Amino acid sequence: MSSPTQIGSSSKIGSYFHVHLLSDSTGETLNALAKAAAARFEGILPIEHIYVLIRSEKQLERALVEIESFPGIVLHTMVDTELRDALEARCRELDIPAIGVLDPLVVAFSRHLGAAVSKRVGAQHQLDNEYFERIEALNYAIAHDDGAAADRVKNADVVLVGVSRTSKTPTCIYLAHRGIKAANIPLVPGRDPPDELDDMNIPLVVGLIASPERLISIRKNRLLTLNDDRPSSYTDQEAVRQEIIRARRLFEKKGWPVIDVTRRSIEETSATIISLLNEKRTGRLGGI
Repeated sequence: MSSPTQIGSSSKIGSYFHVHLLSDSTGETLNALAKAAAARFEGILPIEHIYVLIRSEKQLERALVEIESFPGIVLHTMVDTELRDALEARCRELDIPAIGVLDPLVVAFSRHLGAAVSKRVGAQHQLDNEYFERIEALNYAIAHDDGAAADRVKNADVVLVGVSRTSKTPTCIYLAHRGIKAANIPLVPGRDPPDELDDMNIPLVVGLIASPERLISIRKNRLLTLNDDRPSSYTDQEAVRQEIIRARRLFEKKGWPVIDVTRRSIEETSATIISLLNEKRTGRLGGI
């Protein structure tokens, strides 16, 4: 029913265990939690088995057969009471831990709000305004990627500016999945950034930088994929260093906040941008 895949990584061979992720929806929540938990252990290789859209006894039974064949921790976000009870009862018989990963949060929310818990499956994936805002933001990010339609960036929630290979595009796509309309403008040597970036109606402009070593490494890999190994200023250490210096000077002159993405993941960079955007919107971010 599912093919085992590693959700953790290790530079050396270590022990491993099976973890079964059961969801009556898409399984995104479980997958994220499993990865976060696995990252806390070194030398351990978790093997995940994913079962999504479990909404019938027959589907659950197929998952239970595999759980019995590959015993390990069972994590679930099952909403249906009967299916949930059947899963947990069978796991008790097999002496396998079964954990409803959202239970503590749901109970805490219910107590604090004094409200009953909804039994609707996949409630977080409903086609509401928030969903369509994410779709609109994704379309916006694609249409305003790499300096495209720069004359219309005033409609963006945030504009990312940086030299080549500072993760502008993937960061914009990630932000779009959070419903944030993000455009990005590349800084090209010998070319001034568009005047539209001075538009005071843009909520936030953020400068992205990285170390010369990091940029050169990424750029060389990029050229290899294009079968282009000719020497150029694109990967020349001094030229790249000057690019970064000019970018820093521009960001300082404009008063834009700067994020060094050298050792940051896309998620970490995006989280910082979201924090800056929230501060800007509430008037707590000055000088931008």
